[in-house]
Amino acid sequence: MVGSIAAIGAGLAVVGAGIGIGQVGGKAMEGIARQPEAASKIQTAMIIAAALIEGVALFGVVVAFLGNNPGA
Repeated sequence: MVGSIAAIGAGLAVVGAGIGIGQVGGKAMEGIARQPEAASKIQTAMIIAAALIEGVALFGVVVAFLGNNPGA
């Protein structure tokens, strides 16, 4: 039972990261379309935000799988 709960937690973390990165990428494209001269600044901020979202998702997956080990 614990393993399935950990798998659900890991899946939710990955789905949340996918939604978050999709939102960041979409809004960045809208911003670049509105203001092409600021493309480099927007792209830099987008990459940093996407990396932070990925880090949080990875942390969530690790925590979910650590919760799978009842001996720890």
